[in-house]
Amino acid sequence: MNITFDLDVASSYHHLIAVPSTHRYTKEDNGLDLNWFGRVWMNPPFSKVTPWIDKWLDHGNGICLVPLSSNGRWVNKLWDSKAACMYLPANMAFQGASGHEVKMRWRTAMWAIGDENVEALKRTQIGKVR
Repeated sequence: MNITFDLDVASSYHHLIAVPSTHRYTKEDNGLDLNWFGRVWMNPPFSKVTPWIDKWLDHGNGICLVPLSSNGRWVNKLWDSKAACMYLPANMAFQGASGHEVKMRWRTAMWAIGDENVEALKRTQIGKVR
């Protein structure tokens, strides 16, 4: 995306973390309880997305990665918000903590809120942004 985030709100201090971020909150920090600032990157625990989405929408500046298939109310909150969405390809893979390629078990989407973040998402040309 060619941007640097001010804060990764659900991160790890693992040496293979590739999110360009100035600050990181880990599981031990509990990013839900701390103040968010600047442009945030959020890849929340997929088992508990709702409170993260609520805080991300309230913050209003960032990009997040979330699963596509969910019956959670948070999906409607995102859809009804001003955030833009880009579905990621079904064959998308990420680098896992071991350094090996990990194929996603389910489809994912990236959401952006804030004009600069929406433009950054579009620049990736990974998929169509709506």
